[in-house]
Amino acid sequence: MVSHSNIPFQDLYNQLEGQLFTDELMKALYATDASVYRKLPVAVAYPKSSKDLKTLIAFASTYKISLIPRTAGTSLAGQCVGEGIVVDVSRYFTKILDINEKERTVTVQPGVVRDELNNYLKPFGLFFGPNTSTSNRCMIGGMVGNNSSGTTSIQYGVTRDKVLKMRTILSDGSDAMFTKLSKDEFFEKTKQNTLEGHIYQNIYTELQPVKVQQRIVANFPKPEIHRRNTGYAVDELLKNEIFSASLERFNMCKLLSGSEGTLAFTTEITLQLDLLPPTESIMVAAHFKSIETCLQSVAMTMEHHLYTCEMMDKTILDCTKQNKTQAENRAFIIGDPEAILMCEVRATTFESVQRQADALVLAIQESGLSYATPVLIGPEIEKAVELRKAGLGLLGNMIGDKKSAACIEDTAVALPDLANYINEFTQLMKGHGQKAIYYAHAGAGELHLRPILNLKKSADVALFRQITTDVAQLVKKYQGSMSGEHGDGIVRAEFIPLMIGEENYDLLKRVKNLFDPQHIFNPGKIVDAYPMDENLRYQPDRTEPEIETLLDFSASLGILREAEKCNGSGDCRKLPEFGGTMCPSYRATRNEKDTTRGRANALREFLTNSEKANKFDHQELKEVFDLCLSCKACASECPSSVDVASLKAEFQYQYQKANGVPLRTKLFAYNNDLNTYASIFPKLTNFFFSNGFTSSIIKNSFKIAKQRSLPLISTSSLSTYIKNIVDQKHTKKIIKTVYFFNDEFTNYLDASIGQDAIELLRALNYEIKFVKHAESGRAFLSKGLLEQAKKVANANVAIFKDLITAETPLIGIEPSAILTFSDEYPKLADDKEAARHIAKHSFLIEEFIQQELLLNHITTSQFTTDKKTIKFHGHCHQKALRNQLSSFAVLNLPENYTATLIPSGCCGMAGSFGYEAEHYEVSMQVGEQTLFPAVRLAPEDTIISANGTSCRHQIKDGTQKEALHPISILRRALL
Repeated sequence: MVSHSNIPFQDLYNQLEGQLFTDELMKALYATDASVYRKLPVAVAYPKSSKDLKTLIAFASTYKISLIPRTAGTSLAGQCVGEGIVVDVSRYFTKILDINEKERTVTVQPGVVRDELNNYLKPFGLFFGPNTSTSNRCMIGGMVGNNSSGTTSIQYGVTRDKVLKMRTILSDGSDAMFTKLSKDEFFEKTKQNTLEGHIYQNIYTELQPVKVQQRIVANFPKPEIHRRNTGYAVDELLKNEIFSASLERFNMCKLLSGSEGTLAFTTEITLQLDLLPPTESIMVAAHFKSIETCLQSVAMTMEHHLYTCEMMDKTILDCTKQNKTQAENRAFIIGDPEAILMCEVRATTFESVQRQADALVLAIQESGLSYATPVLIGPEIEKAVELRKAGLGLLGNMIGDKKSAACIEDTAVALPDLANYINEFTQLMKGHGQKAIYYAHAGAGELHLRPILNLKKSADVALFRQITTDVAQLVKKYQGSMSGEHGDGIVRAEFIPLMIGEENYDLLKRVKNLFDPQHIFNPGKIVDAYPMDENLRYQPDRTEPEIETLLDFSASLGILREAEKCNGSGDCRKLPEFGGTMCPSYRATRNEKDTTRGRANALREFLTNSEKANKFDHQELKEVFDLCLSCKACASECPSSVDVASLKAEFQYQYQKANGVPLRTKLFAYNNDLNTYASIFPKLTNFFFSNGFTSSIIKNSFKIAKQRSLPLISTSSLSTYIKNIVDQKHTKKIIKTVYFFNDEFTNYLDASIGQDAIELLRALNYEIKFVKHAESGRAFLSKGLLEQAKKVANANVAIFKDLITAETPLIGIEPSAILTFSDEYPKLADDKEAARHIAKHSFLIEEFIQQELLLNHITTSQFTTDKKTIKFHGHCHQKALRNQLSSFAVLNLPENYTATLIPSGCCGMAGSFGYEAEHYEVSMQVGEQTLFPAVRLAPEDTIISANGTSCRHQIKDGTQKEALHPISILRRALL
């Protein structure tokens, strides 16, 4: 064995067309997946071609190191962690290569995202059926490796059923195309003097004896369990004309599917497709008061030709209450159910699907098992499905060190055995002092079952093994599958001998040796398993690092546990076409280090393992946070609600304590003070800012992107305007009194918008009160100057705490400023009770107007009847902390105004981020994802609207179009 220190990685680096990384940051990022395991790799590779893969295989063979294939890294069993070279194909192997409409097939590279593929196939009337909860970021290569199935398997089967052909590279570097073979073609293959030929020869020799076939059938999971990944699928290789009376042709893809990248390296996959499902659908969400009654209903509901039959239990449902995005998807829930069974029927006409749904509801009601059967249609179904899909990530949102442990969450039994199996399982868990979590694919006989354990404690690690062992024995009793769809990996591979018998296990070891004699492909994941209770993400019984922070992370029991909330589910890797905002920089770069997961993992690694007095003082952390735009989308879109914006702010503060604050950082952080001086001579300032020669000097001096236009100072500040109107009296009856927050951006840069807001509110009969207050502190927060931000927060809380109530709320114009009261002040201010009180009664001006509209205090009759068409882009902080519906309501308030929301994520400017020269390119890439194209495609007479000052500047720089604040539009619409 060659010592890792002697491996010439520089030679490999020079040979690759793609990239190779051996730095500590990249190794830390790839040390974990979505499982409980951590193994630090020796390197990470982004291969660009098959030639690169062959180079990697030859290098691994020479130096006796392993290759760990990886796509999205969402595996739950530890398949994607290892001590060798992690080979990430998600960057370059992303092409859809060919589609055959007539044969209904498509050929793809392994890094194609499942939902991305289906978006491409939709115009052809086709789709790829297997549908996992991670479908908007998981990739076809990973789905084949795990033999994924998901919610649709009861209708469309599992991935193994769909794989027709696989182009692979074998362990000796040779190419092999595996596909369906006739008898003659099969035996012709056995004559070849190649590794591929030897594989066919030996597979035939191993499986041909009748006794071997009988032993496999007798010991492998029951054949009717179509979700199964227990070891290599040698039982599937028997179902063809080579080994039985079947007319089916032999296909080695049956074996490779579910092999977890341990047998060959796949470069192309040809899939069988299905016609798109019937367009009309209805979901019946049956509610139950117990798990038992829910499970008793499964067999009965499955008689109704369901397309999905999914279950969620109370633990999952309760997790959704704390997640802003998922809380909005809970509207269909009635009472407090212990379990919900989501049953979907489909048909080509609504009348037909309605009849099916009525029959299903009647059957459920007549059974007397369910106490409520709400019927969901259209968007209601989508919301319920998103709620269920978020289950895995939401489980990671449990505060503290006790988490749901993925070890037995993948068991599958035959449907007639399900209720009895679960009853025994429940008793088994009670014996271990556990209340299990139940969710997922009830209609397929598979429930994701998880114990709650603290794997930082050796006692719970021992329980981790004991529970897994006991459940494995129970699954064996029912001749079920220990792994239904998530694979064996590290967590379950140890139990394969128990599940299929030692002789069959020895056969699997020979299969592995046949394909991969040096065990370079992902070792320890199916045969010769790594111990399931070692190499855990956390060292058991460790001394917990003590880390002091300025921001208050007590809600997560400290900053380290805030980072540890990330369980690796990878929601942050979804692409722009799948909506949301998270994570804008990853969408631009497609680099793992730029994901929410990457940042949380990196921070966790260094805070846990750094020996420095200041554990934040690492260049690697500076690099990983560099492209974070602090959009806050992770706090709401990440199922685990990992707040990376706060993590970044704290990191910057701590890092700068050790390394100082750069001049440009101070320039942006103290922009309010600078604008105060600039506003004394606004025309002169604007000349310097807009003149090509002088603006270039300013930009070059402070490393501001030369392509940017500098924001101009308002000719008169808003505070000056307020002084001139403060004594004006209302002549009409006052509806309500509000306090106005004159934020630093509106005051000096967008004073006209502030004037519009004040004139609008006064015209609508609201009294506005103004008090002298501090700036919001947003610029300090964005640059990590937390001590200054804390002073501002304390000052504002002291000013407003006795003024702001439900009757006299605080309203503001700029989202990033007013929403600091809601988000950061409770984490910064010394008087937290007062800060939380103010936060409860602080609103965006659009939110306030929407509330008043609902109270009939504002009516359509007060505005013009002219026709206008508007497209609105919402600020990231508004999307993350509130929602865009208030702006939508405001813009649609005039009778003939038609406003639509641009389905954009982050605009890409993010305060000062987009102005910084080194960030300009990424900033514009983010804008080009959705926002810029939508603005450019809008007709000339369409009004573009955005309520963020940064957003408006980004739209101007990216499209040369002016965007108006919603309040300015509404002010102009007043009669």
